[in-house]
Amino acid sequence: MDNVRQPPPQTQFETPCCPLCGGSSGTPFIQAEDDLGGRPGHFHFMRCADCNLVYQSPRLRFEHIGAYYDDEYIAHRKKIDWGVLTPLYNWAMGKHDRDKLALVQRFQPLNADSRVLDVGCGAGTFLAQLVKKTGASAHGVDFKDLSALPWMEIMDFHHGVLSDQDFGEQRFDLITLWHFLEHDYTPLETLAQVRDLLAENGRLVIEVPRLNSASFRLFKERWPGLQAPQHTMLFDADTLPHMLERAGLRVCEHLPYGAFPAYFYLFCGVAFKVLRGRGLDLSRAIYPYFAGQLLLLPLLLFERRLNLAMQTVVCEPA
Repeated sequence: MDNVRQPPPQTQFETPCCPLCGGSSGTPFIQAEDDLGGRPGHFHFMRCADCNLVYQSPRLRFEHIGAYYDDEYIAHRKKIDWGVLTPLYNWAMGKHDRDKLALVQRFQPLNADSRVLDVGCGAGTFLAQLVKKTGASAHGVDFKDLSALPWMEIMDFHHGVLSDQDFGEQRFDLITLWHFLEHDYTPLETLAQVRDLLAENGRLVIEVPRLNSASFRLFKERWPGLQAPQHTMLFDADTLPHMLERAGLRVCEHLPYGAFPAYFYLFCGVAFKVLRGRGLDLSRAIYPYFAGQLLLLPLLLFERRLNLAMQTVVCEPA
């Protein structure tokens, strides 16, 4: 990350209107740092006075945010050698994808005739798992080109942003946004496009961090869900359905948990409190990460009841 050694200059920032209602007035909510990457700078979130959405303002212009998504960014991470913990790491990452698949299949059964689109697919491992288990036709979109990864050969990968893609008359039985919407610069436009890409009886599954969660109350300005400057919005249990309704979607299910492990937020929240903006070296953190997971296993068995970190919605066109 040699190109991000100094705080970004003010000329790289913009002051957006509220991404949900278009309002321009609000109150300061919280200040955050790049706790995961350790790059300098302070980033500010405000709460909209009209609709209560919390969003980053000022924020980096879209053309400058790409520098914060390097090969070490967790969704794009290419490292495969973790020493003696490599089998455990591979199992944990595989479990995450299996949990995603199990969650979506509760609401949308998939088979070889199904068409699936994952927006913000990152390294594409979820789609690879989906193809392996269901035989469905898999399509992914990401603004970082990860098409060289070997398992990408079994899916249709689109490099760029969703608004630039042309799917023609193709419609999808399932569209997923795993931790994508909170990064988006034009969420209502994205959701409207996704709505129009759904097949008849198609379902949309969205997972995002939950602002009104136990982990936010515990870690506040060091909450991993802030993830500044990449996260442009922070959703609670009210503002997320509100945005979906404005985009012409109907919420079928709203779950106070997700497939993403809440333990990651608990571990990183503690680490961020200790490191105070210096960044987290995942290569060194992997040993205490798995040790802590074992110690907290009894608590994590009740994750779905405790509202620890995530929320998931299942939608269909209104």
